[in-house]
Amino acid sequence: MAAVLASTESRPPRPSALSASATFGWRAMLKIKHVPEQLFDVTVFPIMMTLMFTYLFGGALAGSTSEYLTYLLPGIMVMSVIMTTMYTGVAVNTDIQKGVFDRFRSLPVWRPAAMVGYLLGDLLRYVLASLVILAVGLALGYRPDGGVLGVAAGIALLLVFSFAFSWIWTMFGLLMRSEKSVMGVSMMVIFPLTFLSNVLVEPETMPGWLEAVVDVSPVTRLVAAVRGLMGGATDVGEIAWVLVASLLLVAVFGTLTMRLYNRK
Repeated sequence: MAAVLASTESRPPRPSALSASATFGWRAMLKIKHVPEQLFDVTVFPIMMTLMFTYLFGGALAGSTSEYLTYLLPGIMVMSVIMTTMYTGVAVNTDIQKGVFDRFRSLPVWRPAAMVGYLLGDLLRYVLASLVILAVGLALGYRPDGGVLGVAAGIALLLVFSFAFSWIWTMFGLLMRSEKSVMGVSMMVIFPLTFLSNVLVEPETMPGWLEAVVDVSPVTRLVAAVRGLMGGATDVGEIAWVLVASLLLVAVFGTLTMRLYNRK
């Protein structure tokens, strides 16, 4: 009788791509709930960075901390969030080592859902880091000329690029043999990208050969776009560049990630 009943029961519908991705994203958020120490890098670290660079360099580079903060804060926001993106690859690699990854691949869901879920979960971390830095800046006297809409647009653009940039680390998470290897490779890429940029100083103050390198850095273009939005001087060209670069990152590294995922 049980066999007959089982055979007549309709199979539950397969979850949509959006539903599956959201479920994996919720899983990533639950991990933060159970291990809240994971949020230190998007709370304590951004606060330290903002205070340290404001008071160390403010007087020397801009004459006063308040003037330098206007220039610095959008750059520090970009730097902190970009540095946080590497933890996506670390999370992927950790699940591979624990065997959870194999279980995901056996589920009858949209294939990229697990990968997209990691990225969706990390968006919460990026938002928290941005809001923490903004709150510290406001407390120190930062007043964005772009107003609420300009700040919201700047953070939204940063989230779009960070989501796309994170696909690089999902690829490395699949390639590397340990999470330490993922972090090591990530640091080797992220540190030159963020410090060789316009985050801390204007490129015009650098030697000519270094200025040329900094001007073509994707982080420089992103900072310029976010800084323009938050400062009320929107640069449509820079925004377009960031959006196109984001699409290319997803197209290239998203494709490479899924090929590795299917062959893993």
